[in-house]
Amino acid sequence: MLKTKSLHFAYNPHQKFHFPDFELRHKENMLILGESGIGKTTLLHLLAGLLAPASGTVQLDGTDFSGLSSGKLDRFRGNHIGIVFQRPRFIQALTLEENLYLAQYLANKKRDDNRLSEVLKRLGIARHRKARAHRLSQGEQQRAAIALALINHPSLILADEPTSSLDDKNCSAVSELLLEQAEATAAMLVVITHDQRLKEIFHNTLELSGYNTHAPLQQAS
Repeated sequence: MLKTKSLHFAYNPHQKFHFPDFELRHKENMLILGESGIGKTTLLHLLAGLLAPASGTVQLDGTDFSGLSSGKLDRFRGNHIGIVFQRPRFIQALTLEENLYLAQYLANKKRDDNRLSEVLKRLGIARHRKARAHRLSQGEQQRAAIALALINHPSLILADEPTSSLDDKNCSAVSELLLEQAEATAAMLVVITHDQRLKEIFHNTLELSGYNTHAPLQQAS
């Protein structure tokens, strides 16, 4: 289960974010909507343990992030959280499979060729495993980014604006792919976006309606 409570983060005295409490169970998904500047990416970074809240807690499967040292949190993230960043993050000098092997290594996992082949085949990009990421098409890079997020069997998948630069057809394809992969691995899925088209695909929606100490946040379903 993913559980948040009383999350508050401040970049400075004039830019403060208060986020609503929510819970998400395995195989469940949530779409978090909001306009630019409302704190969507900040919330994703808090859920990933990339930022520490000023107050409040994030718990994933009973583990409270605030109780982990920096090194333990890095290892925990590598083993339990997969992140699909808005712009795919690959080491350009490495092939796709080398990037995936590196993700396994950084999570202190053994090199698993079977898992790598399984993920690439499921995403329809197995033929590109020896290619460098920058040589892939935009759609293939999006799938490769999802492969990077899935490689270590995460219990939580976080996606940051995965469809913002896609047309309607590819928007639906990527959204359905994320939902399918989360379902196949019994993972929780959180998609953070301003893309209103996704409201037709996701049924569990959290709308961020304010980003300062005076503007409340509202949940919709």
